[in-house]
Amino acid sequence: MGSFLAIGKLRFLVCAILLTACLNATAADSSWFEGKHYRGRGDVQYLQLLETARRVFEPDPEFQSLPMLYDPDWNGFLEGPTWKAWWIQNSYGTTYCALPFYQEPLLTFLQNAQDLWFDQMGDGHREGCPSKPRNNYVAPDGLLCDAALPGCIIYKQGDGRREIHDWALEFTAAGVLLQSELLLISRDHAAIAHYLPLLERAANLLDTRRDPKNNLFLAGPAANLLGPSYAGWARPDGTYGKAYLTGLSITYIAALDRLIELEKLAGATHAAAVYAERRKLARKGLPLLTTDQGYFIKSLDPDGTRHGVFGAPIHGYFEAPPNHDAIALRVVDDAQAKKIYAMIASIPGLRTYGFILPNYPSLDDMYTKPVGMWRFGEWVNGGEWSTCEARMILAYYRLGKFDDARRSMEKMLIFARRFRMDNPLADFGNEVYQPNQPINITYDAFGPSAAMLRGLFEYLYRADGLTLIPHIPPGISELQQLDPVRFGTKRLFLATVGHGPVTSVRMNGKAWRKFNKDSIFLPYAETPDEAHIVIARGGSSARLTALAKAKNLPEMLEYDQTEMAWQYDKELHDLAARMDGFQLRLKAAGFGDSYEAAHARLIEKAALVARERHGLLAAGKIPRLPEVSEAAADKSYVDAATDLYDGLAKLMKSYAQSSDERQRRIAGLWNEKTAK
Repeated sequence: MGSFLAIGKLRFLVCAILLTACLNATAADSSWFEGKHYRGRGDVQYLQLLETARRVFEPDPEFQSLPMLYDPDWNGFLEGPTWKAWWIQNSYGTTYCALPFYQEPLLTFLQNAQDLWFDQMGDGHREGCPSKPRNNYVAPDGLLCDAALPGCIIYKQGDGRREIHDWALEFTAAGVLLQSELLLISRDHAAIAHYLPLLERAANLLDTRRDPKNNLFLAGPAANLLGPSYAGWARPDGTYGKAYLTGLSITYIAALDRLIELEKLAGATHAAAVYAERRKLARKGLPLLTTDQGYFIKSLDPDGTRHGVFGAPIHGYFEAPPNHDAIALRVVDDAQAKKIYAMIASIPGLRTYGFILPNYPSLDDMYTKPVGMWRFGEWVNGGEWSTCEARMILAYYRLGKFDDARRSMEKMLIFARRFRMDNPLADFGNEVYQPNQPINITYDAFGPSAAMLRGLFEYLYRADGLTLIPHIPPGISELQQLDPVRFGTKRLFLATVGHGPVTSVRMNGKAWRKFNKDSIFLPYAETPDEAHIVIARGGSSARLTALAKAKNLPEMLEYDQTEMAWQYDKELHDLAARMDGFQLRLKAAGFGDSYEAAHARLIEKAALVARERHGLLAAGKIPRLPEVSEAAADKSYVDAATDLYDGLAKLMKSYAQSSDERQRRIAGLWNEKTAK
């Protein structure tokens, strides 16, 4: 225990020395920002927003964080404590934006959550939810779901009139996109071999909905991501049938963009060609869903009626998701992207409180009246969804609308500081959905933070490499991203200097020639295992401030390091110490870089931060919440650490019974000194 506390004291001294050096070196330059995750020069407020956005990826004493959304039952993420399952729609924006930054164990947590979809995908025979008769369907082969948990997968949108709902079609397209993107980033050939047949089954199912007469996709009620805001085709006899859903076309095309690259990476050139032809056909249908102003409608009925033509006498609303997704995921070119944004900007009601709404004004074509939870400004009819906001922020970055992204992140921080990370948000994005809870947390509420990070360089992963497209706010003259970005087994550390077009690039100190004025291309085979990339813009020198040459500063601890400080929670102190010991044994056995070691480090970090929060609150260095909320918040920190421990302990128990030699060796290191 003494060595454990001595390490804390040493960290504090090192931090104090480095902090003093940084303060002295930058005293004459108030535009310099020094953070744990980002440092740079220029717009300090924006740099601080980036720092805060990154902080929530790990336990933090001031803000709720992604590890708080861990469920030991499946060793993975869940939507939230009041939403104990894993949704495609809700996770979509957060996951897509966070994928380049996820390291272990968050990457395993995410894959285990997504496996709830793929392990239970429709096969034409499986009963989805035997324990929930109202949601127990037998789905066609290749279908994913609205949501899933162990032993239960919901193949249709679970709210509203389930009996008339179509299958979860656009959800399936988004699931293909997310898993394909994950695999393109990891480039794990064993994982690709496992998931590729599943992804192909899903893509093949979606193609059965393409009408060969016009290359549009037929979908019935609630088949869209924000189902049941879409009712399909309201027939004259009062029934609801299939219409051509724009979101399904957009998401399907974006999913195929990634699936095609995955097929190439796997060496499946014939399959890649097949899906490329299907993508070409799907693109041919898009003009039928496009207005003269360049934006997309929501849907087209078989009789020619258009839904989502802004200002029309009927169905005259603007539908945001297919439009911001088309920009964010590069389904449209730059010219059309600018037209779509111009339309969004011309409708103030779409962003009443800074967040993008799914529609404005109210929908007039749902299968129910807009009253109660269906009323305008709530839920799927004008309520705010952070999963959508994340994709909107990516669109902002692509088009250089940095002030829009800033306003979005600042609005989300209002909720974050109150521990009200709820979703969806009511009252047009101004109030929480579950106000009777003492605090709120949901996975999709972290979408804006993740998008603030991915938007900076966009990250277009392909079979042969990675394209970086810098989108750096003009007020920032120097930016360094101190956390690595994943590119297969490689780690990229990115920095930019200057403004304007890219004029030179250096990688590990040497000139890099594969770039143009807008982007940098990194072939996988030519990229070092650890690449420090400095992108110079507007003729600037590709050199960083001398102060910033040092690696990431250790975490700055601002509380008493003595053992007496641990009187707050001896159990947490003991837990942190035991995880520290487990990590040392793993490292000595050659498993220091393993997922299991990363999971143990996260438990230790969560325990330390729970104690750190207590110290900072006592010192008045972070604001207190109302009494009931404060008690719930404090408990959530302890619960996060203990849940993470329980999940790893459960995994170690399974390892002990495993036939895999590696797992048994690791279980052997999890001995009586580690267990409770």
